Amino acid sequence: MQETNLKLFPVTEPAVDIVPGRKLTAKAAALYAAPFDHFETRAVEELHLGFDGIAGDFHGGTTRRSGGREPWYPRGTEMRNERQLSLVAADELAIVAERMVLKEIKPEWIGANLLIEGVPHLSMLPAGSLMFFKGGVTIKIDAQNKPCRIAGQSIAQHVGAADRDATALLFPREAKRLRGLVAWVEKPGTIKVGEEISVRVPEQWIYR
Repeated sequence: MQETNLKLFPVTEPAVDIVPGRKLTAKAAALYAAPFDHFETRAVEELHLGFDGIAGDFHGGTTRRSGGREPWYPRGTEMRNERQLSLVAADELAIVAERMVLKEIKPEWIGANLLIEGVPHLSMLPAGSLMFFKGGVTIKIDAQNKPCRIAGQSIAQHVGAADRDATALLFPREAKRLRGLVAWVEKPGTIKVGEEISVRVPEQWIYR
């Protein structure tokens, strides 16, 4: 039987490369929350997180409505909210700002909730990575946060761009793979500014 299986399913590709998991340390350098009616955020000293994310936040809720990121559903379909939190890194935003020939891009302009310090290439953390905050909160990374024109429009407005449409369209192109991550709350509690974080990156492999 074993020989038959080998003949039916010959090895035509190299073995899958598996990268071991690892642990990193980080810090919540700044925290932000959004009013319920607008995606832009404001700096706060604490974030009170439940299983539905930040209470009253624009992106809060256990479910959300599908949009352009989910073309497999009719727009507006109710689905699980895996985008409760938006995470960004200052070094990545600085790169995007330089590419767009801007002095800066502030996290709150693009709806960020956490400014993470200490993780190299934050946007490249794989799905399934866990962030354990010293105070007891745990969040799980879902995916990269795809840059969109709405965030670009906010940037254009804040910098007083002469051509707002052009600046808004520039952001999705220049911020690709640098716009941070989206995450959801696995273990609720309160996060404070400056809190230490233990990051657990899972074992990774390429599914060919």
